[in-house]
Amino acid sequence: MKRLFDIIASLIGLILLSPVLLLISIAVAITSGFPIFYLQTRVGKNNVDFKLFKFRSMANNSDKKGLLTVGGRDPRITAVGYFLRKFKLDELPQLFNVLFGSMSLVGPRPEVRKYVEMYNEEQKKVLSVQPGITDYASIDYINENELLAKSQNPEETYIKEVMPSKLQLNLKYINEAGLGTDLKLIFKTIGKIFNS
Repeated sequence: MKRLFDIIASLIGLILLSPVLLLISIAVAITSGFPIFYLQTRVGKNNVDFKLFKFRSMANNSDKKGLLTVGGRDPRITAVGYFLRKFKLDELPQLFNVLFGSMSLVGPRPEVRKYVEMYNEEQKKVLSVQPGITDYASIDYINENELLAKSQNPEETYIKEVMPSKLQLNLKYINEAGLGTDLKLIFKTIGKIFNS
């Protein structure tokens, strides 16, 4: 049922949002060149790597300077990228991930391998389900970049404070998963984006 919902919802979303996707693609290409999409390796269900799609919001090769984005005004973020990130529009291409089956609309946000290697046995339970575009952690930490910007050591803060808290919320989602919960989180996410 969840997979069928994901296929139908992502397909409808991609069709309805196709003009927006085209405009964003043109804006990214004109202002910062190619590639338009940023493909990052994340860890999915059963600890299997996959490529996560995003609109590129940073200058090329910015990930070589660090995996965490710190602050809304990280100098690596392009002018168009700042706007995309503010309204989470850079995440829209993940509808392709949902359609192709590597992600779900709702589920624990997939992490990069570096941080997954730090999970304890309890935390590894998040790898037993399909990762998603949004969940409880995505909503509670929608302004994660600004939070990390206040830290003197953003990566240490992420590893010791933010990541464990997000994983607890991921596990909460797994325990409450269902179509009703998914719909609630989708609408809550949309509301949070426009009120942030």
